[in-house]
Amino acid sequence: MGIVIEPVAGKTFGAVVTGVKLATLTDDEFAVIHDAFLEYGFLVFPGQFLTDQENIDFGERFGKLEFGAAPMANQEKNEDGTYGEIIPLNKQRMRTNVGNEAWHTDSTYWPVSSKCAMLSAVTVPDEGGETELADMRAGYAALDEETKARVEPLSAYHSTQYSQANDVGDFPDMRPDTIYHGEAYLRPLVKTHPETGVKNLFVGRHAFGIPGLSREESRDLLKSLVEFVVSDPARVYTHHWQVGDTLIWDNRALLHRARPYDYTKARVLIGTRVAGEESELSYYPDDPAAEDGRQALAAELEALRAETSDRMFGATTASEAFQI
Repeated sequence: MGIVIEPVAGKTFGAVVTGVKLATLTDDEFAVIHDAFLEYGFLVFPGQFLTDQENIDFGERFGKLEFGAAPMANQEKNEDGTYGEIIPLNKQRMRTNVGNEAWHTDSTYWPVSSKCAMLSAVTVPDEGGETELADMRAGYAALDEETKARVEPLSAYHSTQYSQANDVGDFPDMRPDTIYHGEAYLRPLVKTHPETGVKNLFVGRHAFGIPGLSREESRDLLKSLVEFVVSDPARVYTHHWQVGDTLIWDNRALLHRARPYDYTKARVLIGTRVAGEESELSYYPDDPAAEDGRQALAAELEALRAETSDRMFGATTASEAFQI
């Protein structure tokens, strides 16, 4: 029958793709899929049941990987590839997973942010645990002209240490070899997509500290922009996982988040993330501009220490939590 691409009804973005096996994809089939990916922003492929290597192979069609076939799970992966013990909620991995239940885009906290990301479902809970996506292209297009003119010249810093503290009261230990590395990278609030030329907002939970605005003004503006994007149901899609599904989305144009579930029940998704290209570079840690980001982050974390004791993890680190 060939590839069938069916736009998601009632939405500004997204399509379901059938009639193709990603594990045996031809170059011609990938060309069709890539065009659809750029047009729709995300694609759902039901019933693929990809192996780890097949996840990696499909991801590499889009570019160099940040990582391939990594378990996005609340279970420890055993040496034989099975999954066993449920990870306690207060361990850092689960704290990070819970933090990702707020709207974000991937890897904006690295010098080069992500191009796109993919998830494949292995085990899903009976209720909850969905993945939601939101269309920042349509969100930007719907802004009034005054707001567009206001946000166009502005940028914000991005950091996971900020987002974890702000959203769930989690203050991970700073370690240079982790996503909690102490850097904050400045990125524009309005992004021009490097392949389509379409403008979109570029905001989310990792963004803070707009230079030139007061802390309160910055927080209010960033919050209002995310809320505006997700305020129209046509700009939000909820994926109810079925085992075997594969979902891929464009990190340069969409927000996404996980949804809560019973954390004592298994949820295993396999994640593959494609690295951004030169268009996604902010700066590297040895750039003189990086020091401004470090100072902005340190000041913000100091303020949040006094403001987040009532949030889920009570302004603690995982190591502190296990000592209580």
